[in-house]
Amino acid sequence: MSRHAARTITWVDAWEPAAGAERAVAAFRERFGAEPDGVWSAPGRVNLIGEHTDYNGGLCLPIDLPHRTYVALRRAQGEGSDATLVRLASAQEQGAGVWTSPLADVLPGRVQGWPSYAAGVAWALAGDGHVVGGFDAVVDSCVPYGAGLSSSAALECAVAVALDDVFGLGLAADDAGRARLAAACIRAENDIAGAPTGGMDQSSSLRARSGHALLLDCLDQSVRHVPFDLAAAGLALLVVDTRAEHALVDGQYAARRTACEAAAAQLGVGTLREITPDALPDALARLTDGDQPAEVTRRRVRHVVTEIARVQEFVALLDAGRVRDVGPLMDASHASLRDDYEVSAPELDRVVESARSAGALGARMTGGGFGGSAIALVEVGSIDAVAAAVARAFDEAGFTPPAFLVAEASAPAGRTA
Repeated sequence: MSRHAARTITWVDAWEPAAGAERAVAAFRERFGAEPDGVWSAPGRVNLIGEHTDYNGGLCLPIDLPHRTYVALRRAQGEGSDATLVRLASAQEQGAGVWTSPLADVLPGRVQGWPSYAAGVAWALAGDGHVVGGFDAVVDSCVPYGAGLSSSAALECAVAVALDDVFGLGLAADDAGRARLAAACIRAENDIAGAPTGGMDQSSSLRARSGHALLLDCLDQSVRHVPFDLAAAGLALLVVDTRAEHALVDGQYAARRTACEAAAAQLGVGTLREITPDALPDALARLTDGDQPAEVTRRRVRHVVTEIARVQEFVALLDAGRVRDVGPLMDASHASLRDDYEVSAPELDRVVESARSAGALGARMTGGGFGGSAIALVEVGSIDAVAAAVARAFDEAGFTPPAFLVAEASAPAGRTA
C-alpha cells in the first residue's frame, strides 16, 4: 500500500526545489512588483541522537531534511536610507503585509516575531564586519512550523546564504566560511530572536552533506560527515510531528541550559563535556543544592554525560555498518530525556511507545522537547503500519492527530534559482 493511500494519515511532503523556487518568486512578484535577484533555500533538520548536548560542548548527530525554506531576495534599490531598508514578507502570513525597518534599527529587543530570525542574520553579519545593506525578501517554506524540526534555523540559514551571495561575502564557498555563517545565524537567534539555542540546528542546515549525518563537536565546532544510507539497509526514518505546542522561548529550554552551566561552574569545568562516564558518579556526588535541589541538577548532568556517550556509540555502529543495531541507543536516549532531563511530553511518549509496539527498531523524541517531533527507525515495508499505529494511539488518547514525514539525509543551504 502506498503511504499516500492512507487517507486518515497526514503526510507532509517536501517540495521539489524548482517548485519551491517558483512559489517564492511568485510571492516576491506579488509583494514587491519586481523580480528577485535569486532564490536560496535551507533545510530543516532532524537530530538522530545527541539532544541538549550542543550548549554543553558535546556531540550531536543531525541530518538535513528534504523539507526546505525558500527565500526570494533582492538587494535594496536606491541610495541613502533606501539602501539600508529591510523589507520582509512571508507566504505563510498573507494578511500580515510587509515588515519594514532600517537595518540600523535591528537590535536586541527591538524586533519581534519571525522577522527577528531573518533580519537578525543581517545584523549579525554586519556586526562581524561584513558590508551588508538593505534587502527585500519573501519567505515560503515546507518545513513544518513549531514541530521541533528547526524551521527557524532553516529561515536564518536561507537568508544567510542569500545575503552572502548578493553582497559578495564569499563565505558559503567552503566549510570554514559556512561555519562563520552558522555562527552569525546562532547570534541572530540568541540575541535578536531571544531563543538561547546551542547551534546544532544552524550548523546542520549549513554544513551537512546529502547522504550523510553530521557529527558535530560543539566544543570546537569541528565536523565529520558520517555516511547514512538507511535505504541500503532496508530501513527508513519516520518523523512524527505530534502537533503539541513547541516553543523554545518560554523559559523551559533556558532553564535547562542555566542548570547545566551552573553545574559546570560548581564542578569547576568549562562545560559538562569534560565529565567522562567514568567520572560521572564522583561528579554527581559533588553537586549540592543551588537555585534548584541537587537531585534535579544531578539528573540534568547525568543526561548530558550519558547522551554524549550514546552519540559516540551510535557513530561507532554506523562506522561498522551496523545501523540496525542503533535502536536501543535511541530508546535509551528517549528514556533519559523523559526521566532525567524532563523535556518530553505525553504526545512524544505516546509516539515512542506505539511505534515500538508496531515494530520500530528504536524511537525517541527529537529536538528541544516540550512538544515537537519524535523519530522512529522502521523497516521500509512497515512505514505505513507504524504510522497507522501511532495515529490510532493518538486518537485513543484524544490527542490532536499527528503528521508524518520520512526523513532522508539531504543537501545543505544554497542557491536554488
